Amino acid sequence: MSNLADHADVPRVRVVVVNHNGGERTLDSLAALERTDWPPDRLDLVLVDNASTDGIAARIEREHPSVRLIRSERNLGFAGGANLGLRRRDGIDHVALVNPDAFVRPGWLSPLVGELAQDHGVGAACPKILLTGRYAELVIASPTRRRGRGDRRSLGVRLTGVTVAGRDVLGRTRFVSGTWGPEPGGRWTNGRARLRVPADDSSQPLTGAVRLDAEAPLTVTTQSGSQGGRHEVGREPAWYPFELADASVALINNIGNVLVADGYGADRGWLEPDDGRYDDPVDVFAWCGGAVLLRGTYLDDVGIFDERLFLYCEDLELSWRGRERGWRYHTVPSSIVDHEHAATAIEGSALSDHYNQRNHLLVVTRHAPIRTVARVWVRYLAVTASFARRDVLSHWLRGARGSGGLVGRRLRAFAGALRRVPIMLGARWRDARRRRNADRSHPSG
Repeated sequence: MSNLADHADVPRVRVVVVNHNGGERTLDSLAALERTDWPPDRLDLVLVDNASTDGIAARIEREHPSVRLIRSERNLGFAGGANLGLRRRDGIDHVALVNPDAFVRPGWLSPLVGELAQDHGVGAACPKILLTGRYAELVIASPTRRRGRGDRRSLGVRLTGVTVAGRDVLGRTRFVSGTWGPEPGGRWTNGRARLRVPADDSSQPLTGAVRLDAEAPLTVTTQSGSQGGRHEVGREPAWYPFELADASVALINNIGNVLVADGYGADRGWLEPDDGRYDDPVDVFAWCGGAVLLRGTYLDDVGIFDERLFLYCEDLELSWRGRERGWRYHTVPSSIVDHEHAATAIEGSALSDHYNQRNHLLVVTRHAPIRTVARVWVRYLAVTASFARRDVLSHWLRGARGSGGLVGRRLRAFAGALRRVPIMLGARWRDARRRRNADRSHPSG
């Protein structure tokens, strides 16, 4: 334990975990939190059970008496569930949020508390969040061809499966570059795709296979380190073997959030090797709700989550709101948390797409410059039209059956955001008025 935790006036920290059918992962996450190197009487562990049906709440009461349980009769989403743990903070100095699929290491908390003690202008301390397990790089290279007739992309091969040591690892495979987004039927490469494939067992050479097909026969190479292969891929999906290089790395999930084009929040360091390149503490635009320590006075000043967002982007919105009031956020790479990314809310699902797209529009509407807001809404419709051309029109022109699923989801998200625009504009006006009142009450000079 750090020197900070040796003093009698150790800050009291509440840790909030929001569970909605997380199952055994939630129990494992809580068990890791109970091993935190911090005085037990200064650590308030709270599980918010968001109308789960997994039976975890009853097991928490029996097996984890140190955890305080808050039950919600309905699913309030992450925003509403977390707020149940963020309210009533009497006697609490700081509040940590930890996802139910994240696993802290024993010494994770002390560096975060230490950062808040050193700089009172920092509202949130961000740990280094790593993806669980280790990964090896796999490159899939092939010629490309243009489909045409409404689809302007250069397409190589379509990937529909990945196995390692006989186990299906497609859900854990990370697509670094060289692929188009997921769509019905798989994911297309655009000539040279870089993948990070799970390689947790490094005690022996690992072999695997990728399931590929193409619109016309072509030659494909697979490469992992010095291990390479050459395959003739045809129109029918088939499995093609590969051998992973011995070298595997830990990958970064997040070390603070950045703001990218069109007001999107992005994980800083996403899928980059944990080789020291992010080990210098820096200020970042926003913090990540997957694991973070929030100063109590920051929450007093800025408020808690906007429950209208329900799920996704709520951390970006609260971060942005705090920045507008002068708060800063700092990374603390010596604090490490492991995360099974998208284990509890499947990435790419209809649920994920809906809230991500809808809430992006809403958060931008509340906080971004008006010119950016207009551009983002127009661009959203333009991108949706391009998907309609790709997934519906191009198939129809080629006499094939298309799929409008993605287009439909994007239009529903657009409509959901549009209905809430007046609410967000009202919140934008109230935020601005509050800042003006604060400026008048604290004149310069």
